[in-house]
Amino acid sequence: MAGRNMTTEAAGDTASNAAELAPEAIAAVAHASHGDPFGILGPHQVGPDLWEVRAMLPRALRVWVVGLDGDTELAAMQRRHPAGFFVGRFQSGGRPGYRLRIETADSTAVVYDPYSFLNVLSDDDLAHIADPGGDTIYRSLGAHPRKLGEVDGFAVAVWAPNASRVSLVGDFNGWDGRCHPMRLRHGAGIWELFLPEIAPGGRYKFEIRAANGGLLPLKADPVAFQAEQPPATASILHGQPAQTWSDADWMTKRGEGDPRFKPISIYECHLGSWARIPEEGDRFLTYREMADRLVPYVRDMGFTHIELLPITEFPFDGSWGYQPVSLYAPTSRFGTPEDFAFFVNAAHEAGLGIMLDWVPAHFPNDPHGLGGFDGTHLYEHADPRQGFHQDWGTYIYNFGRAEVQSFLVANARFWLERYHLDGLRVDAVASMLYLDYSRKAGEWVPNRYGGNENLEAIDFLRRMNETAYSVAPGAMTIAEESTAWPGVSHPTYTGGLGFGFKWNMGWMHDTLRYMSKEPIHRRYHHHDLTFGLLYAFTENFVLPLSHDEVVHGKGSLLGKMTGDRWQRFANLRAYFGFMWGHPGKKLLFMGGEFAQEREWNHDLSLDWHLLSDPLHRGVQALVRDLNRAYRQIPALHELDSDAAGFAWLVADDRDNSVLAFARYGKDREKPAVVVCNFTPVPRAGYRIGVPAGGFWREVVNTDADMYGGSGLGNLGGIEAVEQESHGQPFSVVLTCPPLATIVLERVAT
Repeated sequence: MAGRNMTTEAAGDTASNAAELAPEAIAAVAHASHGDPFGILGPHQVGPDLWEVRAMLPRALRVWVVGLDGDTELAAMQRRHPAGFFVGRFQSGGRPGYRLRIETADSTAVVYDPYSFLNVLSDDDLAHIADPGGDTIYRSLGAHPRKLGEVDGFAVAVWAPNASRVSLVGDFNGWDGRCHPMRLRHGAGIWELFLPEIAPGGRYKFEIRAANGGLLPLKADPVAFQAEQPPATASILHGQPAQTWSDADWMTKRGEGDPRFKPISIYECHLGSWARIPEEGDRFLTYREMADRLVPYVRDMGFTHIELLPITEFPFDGSWGYQPVSLYAPTSRFGTPEDFAFFVNAAHEAGLGIMLDWVPAHFPNDPHGLGGFDGTHLYEHADPRQGFHQDWGTYIYNFGRAEVQSFLVANARFWLERYHLDGLRVDAVASMLYLDYSRKAGEWVPNRYGGNENLEAIDFLRRMNETAYSVAPGAMTIAEESTAWPGVSHPTYTGGLGFGFKWNMGWMHDTLRYMSKEPIHRRYHHHDLTFGLLYAFTENFVLPLSHDEVVHGKGSLLGKMTGDRWQRFANLRAYFGFMWGHPGKKLLFMGGEFAQEREWNHDLSLDWHLLSDPLHRGVQALVRDLNRAYRQIPALHELDSDAAGFAWLVADDRDNSVLAFARYGKDREKPAVVVCNFTPVPRAGYRIGVPAGGFWREVVNTDADMYGGSGLGNLGGIEAVEQESHGQPFSVVLTCPPLATIVLERVAT
């Protein structure tokens, strides 16, 4: 059987002159403790034109070596060990091609011998395993359908450099580690094996012996492309997704222009609880059902992107995906890898981007996962002061190890390239940047300069961002970073981390704190609304109202609002109007768009029945119209990240809790004005300076009847007069509705 790039590591297949194997070697194979199975098993030349085939077949009663035709008998194999070690000798003028006829208690089958094949991975593959930024990890490791010679099967490879033996176990061998021990490619620490004639869909894991000979819990494949649905934990023989993409127009258009100048309004979604099927045991929707239901809904609501809470396979539902085990496998809770690709493709055809919450900050300690993978701290730091998150009970990746960094950077690339994703929102970046994150004195290890910066994590994040932007034009990376770390969304060549955007956590905390105050007290907290503009353009910000704000006893967004029922809805509508008018891209967690009343529960569907209530339906209509205005009015999005796109008009009217500001796009002749009244008192005759004359159309009024408001407003717009006010040459006299935001757009004359 012809193989690839035979090296000295495969020499044992062809050049052993030992007439008889030592009993100790046979016993080691029989007990699955031999570290060099290819040095024992398979074809070996034992004399001039004399070959010996050896096989470990625990369930076999009798075995024959036969020709490739399956009929020609070359040798009847002799049992050399009661556990099922067989040996057969025959004459051959060169390295023989052969198969094995195996008789068991149940059947007789003719099969290819995995140990008759040469190396699976090339020397070039091995040389690039530790290169961050490349795609060697997911091209070479994991399980891939492959043809060696004329034989179809699966090539499987795993990194476990400190193991003394690795076996592939699964449905195909009764989960018996004696059957398929793997070949070690010395130097790279990669174990490999070709499984001939194995069909996709079978379950598998790795049985690993540590360096001390101890047997570890069975390990899932770190580069598995599909996994069992939890609570089952096996990997599935699948290979990379086989999707016929029809999103070329989307991908081309995505790569045009700078995302900073585009409208980006993100619908954050937990797929397991967006909607369920109560008639069928409250089951999840499938990826394909989401393509039919979620995608049209989000498009109708006017959002530009769907951001998925993590869908890389994770064992515990209650982690919401933030404790992943199989980073290369979309969770099987909702279908196959092809089903997920179908969902992404459907979103693109509908004009929607798909972003993924991506979790390189930590991983869980489940026994089948990455922790202690080969009996050593392979993926994590050995020192718990560096390798263990006390807050979450999870491990921290060793970002300074080249193979680990390569594994993670390649994973980011994998989702962007192979699943056409449009962005990665990186979770818990602050925990990666600081060595003393959530640690007391003495619980952390300083860097080589004595500081608290995690230099290896910084290097990793920069490499990840550089790779993402080089391989996926138009895609975005977004950091959830909660500190004042400088330059998070600045290019790496200027010393930044290289993210495209950063969540504005300060804006979120300040403004929600303000909205939780009774209107009569808001005059004392006016700075909570204005302070964010002091730093609003230091980063490329996303304004997040995420899942984190509606869990763990925090209540819903509606629940944070004060007053009676009407006022709570009015407050929420006014707040949304302020958010959509404020500089920064937008993110809203599902349910917020129709004012979900209860706190989010990952085990339950959203309360869609609330849409029978006019007030909930009104909030939904408002969010739809805000998204439309945000997309259609360049002044509201083009300069979200540029100070030239913003000017205060009224920033100091704390006594009336009114503020107003102008927004500009690249064409400064087409500004927009946003006016907020955060008290239940209507403000009639309120003069506000505006940057230009002409007619100012009232694009959005959150107090409109159709949203559930009182219907107070400015009759569709107002003419500006040439009277200076608030430092502007023109002004308008407005009616500011109670607990409301209005958005005005200058209509060119």
